[in-house]
Amino acid sequence: MPPKFDPSQVVDVYVRVTGGEVGAASSLAPKIGPLGLSPKKIGEDIAKETAKDWKGLRVTVKLTVQNRQAKVSVVPSAAALDPKDLQQEIADGDVEIPQD
Repeated sequence: MPPKFDPSQVVDVYVRVTGGEVGAASSLAPKIGPLGLSPKKIGEDIAKETAKDWKGLRVTVKLTVQNRQAKVSVVPSAAALDPKDLQQEIADGDVEIPQD
């Protein structure tokens, strides 16, 4: 039998989600259910946090859980950063397109 969960313990949970979308609560439930959190509420928090900068992109989200409270933060990956950086460089006019 697993040991009893200590609510004051800090636990980090990593989840891969599509930015700006509320994922299925059934996919979050096995990871955060034992921590005493509502998968539906956490899904809404993740969607709200990722809606602005990461909409439509697959990103990794880090949930830091302590005292049945979750703090959502996005872990930027190279794949998620590339489109944003390219758009910024194109907007700045720094990108030179090779001519054949």
